[in-house]
Amino acid sequence: MKILCFIDSLGSGGAQRQMVELGKGFKEKGHEVLFLTYHEINFFKHELDAVHIPVKTVVEPNYLKRIFKIRKAIRKEKPDAVLSFLEGANFMATLAGFPSRKWKLVVGERSANPEILNNRKLKFYRKAHFLVDYIVGNSHKNIELVKKIIPNINNNKLKVIYNSVEIPRKTNYKIAENNVTKIVVAASYRAVKNLDGLIQAVQLLPEEHLNKLNIHWFGNISMDNTYFQKQQDKINQLNLNEVLILNDKTNKIEEKYEAADFVGLFSHFEGFPNTICEAMALSKPVIVTKISDVPLFVKENENGFLCESDNPDSIKNALIQGVNSSNKQRKRMGDNNYKIAIKEFSKEMIVSQYLNLLENGQ
Repeated sequence: MKILCFIDSLGSGGAQRQMVELGKGFKEKGHEVLFLTYHEINFFKHELDAVHIPVKTVVEPNYLKRIFKIRKAIRKEKPDAVLSFLEGANFMATLAGFPSRKWKLVVGERSANPEILNNRKLKFYRKAHFLVDYIVGNSHKNIELVKKIIPNINNNKLKVIYNSVEIPRKTNYKIAENNVTKIVVAASYRAVKNLDGLIQAVQLLPEEHLNKLNIHWFGNISMDNTYFQKQQDKINQLNLNEVLILNDKTNKIEEKYEAADFVGLFSHFEGFPNTICEAMALSKPVIVTKISDVPLFVKENENGFLCESDNPDSIKNALIQGVNSSNKQRKRMGDNNYKIAIKEFSKEMIVSQYLNLLENGQ
């Protein structure tokens, strides 16, 4: 089967990471795979090059012209199936098949942003889902939003498939060094990821806990990112530089996770976060806000600690629980996460679920 994977770019985002992993998984299963993008951002391209998956990029700043060029590019390839992620790509993939197409079309909903319900453009994008074969959300929250926008949509079109992750061989638990709890966060420097809320929470910590905490945040740093600059200035003013360290993005994030005691995420909303799946696969306990489907998997003190994104006191208390936890507790929580990852997020299973839709419509 010839599968065309369509997304805005191969940048460092979670949706791009997932599509690249799926594309490689499809190729491993013997399918012909190609990628189509419309922004020349290639953070993950080397991974596709390594397995000889071709990438075509249609660069067109004019939105209307871009739609027609994408349509032409998709139809020229004559794929058996198209898988698209993110609202812009989903909409253009849908238009490419109008008024008729010979390929299966599966679109991926990756954001559970409640503002979708209040934005006319974003709602219009979703209404076009009537024309696709399947809508896949990476959480039940995504699907709930689609159903609110299109209440009479056929429920058989709606599927939940969680993010995939490579499940490594179980490793020995790493004991915290120097009695300092290290937390790693992998998230972009945007307001939705709530770095400002984390800073407020850290500021509220008693000194006895502040001195036992080290948080490393990894995300794409650019000089025109005013949110990043504002938060870095705030950290400097509060003298929290040794506690909360902001780093540029890295393609070795798994190594950062492995060196951590906890993986953290403090977003206001997500689809289903890659970072939590990856942490679980690496047997790491998590400190995470009650977003998306996370509370279905993360239970207090069983495999992590939960907090409210809009409540700095709640985040502070979760950080204190993390610092106060023993090595024995952390190992137990990490072991529980590893079991969840095997059951819910293994790449082999997720790739098969997508192929069942793309091939058989099941």
